[in-house]
Amino acid sequence: MNPDAHWDAVYEAKPAESVSWYAPHLRESLRHVVSAAAHRNVAIIDVGGGESTLVDDLLAAGYRNLTVLDVSTVALAATRHRLGSAANNVRWLVADILEARLASAAYDLWHDRAAFHFLTSDMQRRRYVAQVLASLRPGGHVVVGAFGPEGPEKCSGLPVARYSPDALHEAFGEPFQLLDHSIELHTTPSGVRQQFVYCVFRRGSG
Repeated sequence: MNPDAHWDAVYEAKPAESVSWYAPHLRESLRHVVSAAAHRNVAIIDVGGGESTLVDDLLAAGYRNLTVLDVSTVALAATRHRLGSAANNVRWLVADILEARLASAAYDLWHDRAAFHFLTSDMQRRRYVAQVLASLRPGGHVVVGAFGPEGPEKCSGLPVARYSPDALHEAFGEPFQLLDHSIELHTTPSGVRQQFVYCVFRRGSG
C-alpha cells in the first residue's frame, strides 16, 4: 500500500483522539519551537502535521507564516475543518516529504514529531535530510521528535527506527549542530507510555 493510502486509511478508521500519537497539545514540541523561533514572523513548516493541534497553538501564539505538510489528504482536511477560518492563515501541502517539491531556502524552522522515525532505510533518511538542507535557510533550526531507545518497535502496523539524542544527531549529520535535547514520556489514549526523544538542531551557515 502506498504511504498516502495507508495513512488515509488510518485517519479514516479512527478519530484523532484515539490514535496512539495523539496528545491534546504537543507541549514539548511547542516549547522547543517557541524557544528556537523568538520572532513571530519566521517561516515554520510542520512535517507530518496530520491532525496535530500544534498548528492551533502556533497560531494562538502569534505565528503567521506557517506551513503544514502531510501525506494524508484526510488528516489535513480534518485539521482545516477544525481550524475554521483560521485555516486560511496556513499553507497546506499534501505530499510525501521524500518527494515533495519545497521551495529553496524557504523556512526558518522545520518541525517533525513522529514522522522521521518511520524512515527505516539509510536511503530514506538521506533523502529526508537532503530535503531539509534544500529548504531550510542557513542558520535555521530543526525540532525533531522521534521514538527513543525504549520506544515501540512498530506504530500503525509499520516498523520504526528508535534513536538516542546522539543517534538522531548522527542521522542528520555534520551540517547540523545539536543545541538541545529532551526526553518525553508520551501517554497514548489507551494508557501506554511511549518514550520520545526530541532534538533541536541549527543548520550551519555554509
